[in-house]
Amino acid sequence: MWARLAALRQAIRLNYGQKIYLIATLPLVFAATAIALLVAHQSRELAQREIAGLEAQLISVKKEELRNYISLARTAFGGIYGNALPDDAAAKERVAQILAAMLYGQDGYFFVYDYDGTNIVAPRQTWLINRNWAGLNDIAGTPVVDELIRIARQGGGYHSYVWPKPSTGKDAQMISYVVGLQDWRWAVGTGVFVDDILASVAAARDETEERIGQTFRWIAAIAVGAVLLVFTSGLGITIRERRLADAKLKKLTQRIIDTQEEERGRVARELHDSISQILVAVRYALELARRRLSLGDERAGESLSAGIDSLNGAIGEVRRISRDLRPGVLDDLGLGPALQTLMEDFSKRTGIETEFETVVFRNRLDQDAKIALYRIAQEALTNVEKHSGATKVRLLVRGHKQGAMMRIEDNGRGVAASRESDAADGGLGLRNMTERMEQLNGSLRVLSSRTGTVIEAQVPLSHMLQPAGQASKKKDSA
Repeated sequence: MWARLAALRQAIRLNYGQKIYLIATLPLVFAATAIALLVAHQSRELAQREIAGLEAQLISVKKEELRNYISLARTAFGGIYGNALPDDAAAKERVAQILAAMLYGQDGYFFVYDYDGTNIVAPRQTWLINRNWAGLNDIAGTPVVDELIRIARQGGGYHSYVWPKPSTGKDAQMISYVVGLQDWRWAVGTGVFVDDILASVAAARDETEERIGQTFRWIAAIAVGAVLLVFTSGLGITIRERRLADAKLKKLTQRIIDTQEEERGRVARELHDSISQILVAVRYALELARRRLSLGDERAGESLSAGIDSLNGAIGEVRRISRDLRPGVLDDLGLGPALQTLMEDFSKRTGIETEFETVVFRNRLDQDAKIALYRIAQEALTNVEKHSGATKVRLLVRGHKQGAMMRIEDNGRGVAASRESDAADGGLGLRNMTERMEQLNGSLRVLSSRTGTVIEAQVPLSHMLQPAGQASKKKDSA
């Protein structure tokens, strides 16, 4: 079981690209879902209000029709009722006949109940006539006859209940308007079935739900399309960035190989042109001394002295090459003396006038910063020697509140005029300097014109170390 869980965890583990896609798509999916829910909620509320308003408006029209029907009926029997006595049976009979004859529509009719609950008129439902229906309730438990009589006693009003529909015989919602003939103790009314209105309202609700569902589907389609677009764009960007990264890696690898080969070639040339020649001269001097000693020639000592001098020269050359590869003075005395030695050796080797200036600052550079600035100075002086044609070079190094700064100035012909030569050396030079500073989160600024070039390297404060005295005080206080 644990093995299965471990395998499942390993299977769902996301790589960096998948995490980026997940971070990019989750807010989009969440926003689309929230928008869909909000739109659906607001659309449903708006539709319900509109449907309720439509229903109320249609029922209001129906109620107004009922009032008009009652008015017409009262006009029809008003003369008889107004001139009859409360116990005038003939008048009551005539009025009942008039109301029974007033049919309209497929289901419209007038009904009459006396205040005791006995039905007097029901032309479309004759089985109700002459029977007492007091206490009658509909299928939902709503009082029917008793409520109609109560409303009639109060003068008139509306009542809604479920009643069998004459045309179908099925129960349907009905709204009745009833008035009271108080002298005769009659409740006269008529009603209208509103099942068509309820069906229209239900159809409107169904249509609304269908539209909301369609909106959901549209939003889902748009969200899926957006997610696919994000995925496709991310995939394209990833492929492009990976290709660029591969190309940069290839270039970097090639530059590292070129740098190594160049350094090996330089060391080989140094060994061949200096050490090898000196050692050959030492061998000739020693062989000459050996021949002279065998012959008893007094000049054998001169040959030995010449050989010793040549060996001293070889030792000096070895030290110089070692210093170029890794100057010991940089580790022993610091950056300032190492740069000063570098400038002096450069002046002796090239004959170019040099000027070195440094300002002592409290903080010290860490090892990475010292090596980077030293290599930048080496690279800059190499460019000056090979490409600039300068006759004077000035180097300034100092510390400040933001870190440390090194500036190298020359009076050569500028970077633009020597760029082709720099490119011919394998694309190194300024790019090497820039990359070294980027590794330190520093900056390199190059200002060039026809009258000279200024290279300024800035090392951030994070690469400055506290002086030994202050560091020990902090440790003691801690």
